[in-house]
Amino acid sequence: MAKKPDTPLPPYFNLDPETAASKLGPLVDTARFAKAAALAGRGRDDLAKRGYSPDGQKRLRKFSTWEICRYLIPVQAAHLRRVLNKNPDLPQGEGNAGSRWFTLEEVLKLRDHFAEEGVSTKEYRPYRPQNLKAKTVAVANFKGGVGKTSTAAHLAMSAALDGYKVLVVDLDSQGSMTSIMGGDVPDEWSTVFPLLARDYAEHLQAENQVREAAGDPPLPLDETLTEALEVSLRNVVQKTHWPNIDLIGAQLNLYWAEFQIPVWRMGLRNWPLWDALTDALDKGGALGDYDIILLDTPPALGYLTINALAAADILLVPLGASFLEFDSTGRFFDMLYSTFASIEDGENAGRRNAGLPEMKFEWDAVRALITRFDASQQADLANVIQAYFGDFMNAHRQDYTALVGQAGESVSGIYEADYRNFNRETYTRGREVFDRTYAEFKELLLGAWWRDAQMMEEEAE
Repeated sequence: MAKKPDTPLPPYFNLDPETAASKLGPLVDTARFAKAAALAGRGRDDLAKRGYSPDGQKRLRKFSTWEICRYLIPVQAAHLRRVLNKNPDLPQGEGNAGSRWFTLEEVLKLRDHFAEEGVSTKEYRPYRPQNLKAKTVAVANFKGGVGKTSTAAHLAMSAALDGYKVLVVDLDSQGSMTSIMGGDVPDEWSTVFPLLARDYAEHLQAENQVREAAGDPPLPLDETLTEALEVSLRNVVQKTHWPNIDLIGAQLNLYWAEFQIPVWRMGLRNWPLWDALTDALDKGGALGDYDIILLDTPPALGYLTINALAAADILLVPLGASFLEFDSTGRFFDMLYSTFASIEDGENAGRRNAGLPEMKFEWDAVRALITRFDASQQADLANVIQAYFGDFMNAHRQDYTALVGQAGESVSGIYEADYRNFNRETYTRGREVFDRTYAEFKELLLGAWWRDAQMMEEEAE
């Protein structure tokens, strides 16, 4: 009888130390990190250009009649063609009568036409009450890899296709959102950093006026703070390849804000550092110029994230359907509580002594949403997460699809992908993943605006 072959040992047995040492290479010094960073930078630029035009600029693709009538404007294709024939002054698109392609700028003009001339019962423009400020939305979790940037980017694109004007603020020094939006950020002075510095400098100037009146020496206003006083929101906002999405980008040097903000706070203990971004958006006119402000945060509960959360009206918390991500998200909520409750307690102690009304952080809505979902393997755990988080959870779970994966490889969003590069079923299913996420988000947005409008009417009576 033939002898059965021995079962091979696992690969971690019988390793030779001398051979292992020969594979180590020379000792690694700090300069080797610089080389790795330079190589990664070259590779990053090369990969990023996959989503760019040959001239190195990002451009948004055009949209077909089918897409416009299916996803963007609630009209039949035949009716759209009749309207275009009847109104030659409207954008006519490119191509023949049966298959025309339009830029998003042209789609927005068509949307305006139908809003003025179309059926009154149809929603050609999204709901946006007059005389109310933009809604600020933070996408945050201090665990990396949960889909924060992807979710924020696709919500921005969804809202833009829906007709809203969006400002995207990248607060993550890794700059992934900036890459998706094609931003050009040469240094930290093109990020939110000078806006935060300006807020501190203005509080420092106010403090110095008080000190001068009391005969005390002024606190120093260094070169950075003096320069920041000359920077406004409009200096750091840049256009993107989307006509109704603007960007405040990020790059590596933005991380220094995490070290500089506590230094400023030590220099002026009464500076409300958590309000710096809120004040910058308000004073800079962003809350009036835009409909939605989307804040993409770093994967940490640092000072930039605290500013984002304090500025937000709506907080979205992405997480995967795994125990570790559920556990991490629970700790994130615990950290939010301890951080903002501590700020409230500290501020209100002084306010009570001064006879002033107490402050309170409040959000219109908070929702956790499951991303990169695999129903075949994660349904049970997702149901458990849903049960524990309850009304904090989105109902829809974002499936991971081929369209999402391929769009990510080209540093683009799925809405930037040309459906002709996929079969129709793949495109429709991939798009539906984020369409449904946007639908739930839009419901939060509209509900918050409507509630604000009702409160404004009640106060006016």
